[in-house]
Amino acid sequence: MAITVPKRCAWATDVSEIEQLYHDKEWGVPSYDDQHLFEMLLLEGAQAGLSWSTILNKRENYRRALDGFSPERIARYDDQKKLALMQDAGIVRNRLKIESAVINAQCFVEIVEQQGSFAEFIWQFVDGQPLTSHWKDSSEVPASTATSDLMSKTLKKRGFKFVGSTICYAFMQATGMVNDHTIDCFRYQKIVNDNPAA
Repeated sequence: MAITVPKRCAWATDVSEIEQLYHDKEWGVPSYDDQHLFEMLLLEGAQAGLSWSTILNKRENYRRALDGFSPERIARYDDQKKLALMQDAGIVRNRLKIESAVINAQCFVEIVEQQGSFAEFIWQFVDGQPLTSHWKDSSEVPASTATSDLMSKTLKKRGFKFVGSTICYAFMQATGMVNDHTIDCFRYQKIVNDNPAA
């Protein structure tokens, strides 16, 4: 009996199991959880200039090295801790990216203190509702949009680092602020059905 392989987005076809699981379970699912949003913001920033598979493969190492992505703890990292991170082969040892993780944690904590949650702040860019795309082919999916441009400018004004428009758009895709699964992907309709207001 032939096994039916579900149709996936082109980027999630013929890839590692970890990438496929990420596509099938997490990518494009709306997230309103501050902890998860912070984790994805840091990981997308860490990806700059690298492949997403590189970061996914180091994700558990990041969780270990960065206190489970606790923004409150990371915000208090001192020079000694940053030096230790620079010597950690399990993560991307880039001084600017490590510095930015601490700065971004501080900015994140500040927003939570001001607004009650980061989710409330970040989801305002899409009026609190996921955007649903209708791409037939992955080549149609943009690298950035006017919305990600605005998010990037706003975050930079607030002091965040490694939050260019392309990184912001990848963050939006990852956290389900936009459903960019192609319409022939088995995840596309599932996400639409689970979020009828989208």
